[in-house]
Amino acid sequence: MGDDERYAGALDRILELVVLLHEDMTKSLAAQGLSVSRMTLLWTLRSLGPSPQRALAEALHVTPRAITGLVDGLVAGGLVTREPHPTDRRATLVTCTPRATELLDETAGQQREFGRQLFAHMPAERFDGLVAGLDDVLHTLHGLGLVHQPGVTS
Repeated sequence: MGDDERYAGALDRILELVVLLHEDMTKSLAAQGLSVSRMTLLWTLRSLGPSPQRALAEALHVTPRAITGLVDGLVAGGLVTREPHPTDRRATLVTCTPRATELLDETAGQQREFGRQLFAHMPAERFDGLVAGLDDVLHTLHGLGLVHQPGVTS
């Protein structure tokens, strides 16, 4: 088998992995009444802390209109609140509720467990090689100008 076939086979495996993980994540979030986009916003909000919608739109590389729809849905679900900005009376701060914080903590725990399920059986040397290989692929993608920019829709 030539290099081109090996590379195509490796890419096929990565694409299958992406599809499987995306489907699993989508189903898991749907069971909690969430979309990938709404969960992405919650993770971003957790990282940034209480934030104006404009900052969230910039962080997620989406329009302010898209953020408004996402925040509206999360407010309706009791996961975020809009509060007056302490120094800018024209702005509001979006803040995670305790329920959202609990959900994010639970999700992080589920991700750790899923990681154990995927990798605990793998010999350490093979696991380290996998991680190094993935780092190489990500480095190459970044070098090609591809960066993580979540496409968020409500």
